Amino acid sequence: MGPVVLLDTGPLVSFLATGLEHHEWATEEWKRLRPPLLTCEPVLTEASFLLKREGRDTDPLFALLVRGVIRIGLSIQDQQADLRALMRRYRNRPMSLADACLVRLSRWTATSEFIAATATG
Repeated sequence: MGPVVLLDTGPLVSFLATGLEHHEWATEEWKRLRPPLLTCEPVLTEASFLLKREGRDTDPLFALLVRGVIRIGLSIQDQQADLRALMRRYRNRPMSLADACLVRLSRWTATSEFIAATATG
């Protein structure tokens, strides 16, 4: 696999939800990125929650998965020991399971970019 982009919750939600503070930025970023963008299930869970909280439909999120624009890059079941170790290592810092998954992905992919931002300001 060549260089990839890791996708965090904020840019995903901002891209899908017009009217949010970072929507224009996210849309411009997405225009220059090459699919598939790698992410993880916790990012999708967070994105789904935030979209619903903003009164948005989650169907476009699933459409990105179906079309192969975003792809799940790791299995939590397979990586649980390493994820647990990461969360223990950074226990004094705010690290969600989504963060740990993206850090883990960054360590074993030829990552060219990591796209992250605050989704709802």
